[in-house]
Amino acid sequence: MEKLSALEQRVIGCLIEKQVSTPDVYPLTLNSLVNACNQKSNRDPVMSLDEGEVQSVLNTLGARRLVNNVAGFNARAAKYQHRFCNTEFGELHFSPGELAIVCELLLRGPQTPGELRSRCARLHSFGEVSEVDACLHSLMEKGPFVVKLERQPGKRESRYAHLFGDVPVSEPAAPLVEQAGDAQARIAELEAEVARLKARIAELEK
Repeated sequence: MEKLSALEQRVIGCLIEKQVSTPDVYPLTLNSLVNACNQKSNRDPVMSLDEGEVQSVLNTLGARRLVNNVAGFNARAAKYQHRFCNTEFGELHFSPGELAIVCELLLRGPQTPGELRSRCARLHSFGEVSEVDACLHSLMEKGPFVVKLERQPGKRESRYAHLFGDVPVSEPAAPLVEQAGDAQARIAELEAEVARLKARIAELEK
């Protein structure tokens, strides 16, 4: 399928999230969707979209048959639902765990398995991080729909990113010159500390 823009990712992610977490208010009105897109929690980056911007995105997604208005002809307000996945209209079908991960990656960008385990809790309960790993590997094999990013220096876990839009698929390591400079500075600090400790010990011995 075609890549999703950043705003399209936000709209699709919000529709999936509300479908799973608050099914009683889904499909969403335009106003509810704007509020969901601009939510300050569980979003990265936080956005400030108006109704016109979200409506424009909905129109584009509607033309691509990824979103549709399910309100009746005489309804006072349009109500939107996604057709992005897990419908009879498309080829994308995810398990509940996979869907939760895809949703979180659409809403918050690259994340580690540990972060995904805690943040997916409102959409799907993962008992262990190993269950998240299993879903991530399944998503990598299926499309691939997810990619493992290169682990950054000093980080314990690698992050994973979705491949539905123009997102970074790698995280370049810090330049070797910078790493060498940091190491030299750290060595100098340690040497200075050792010198201070030696001087202190000498004073105590006297």
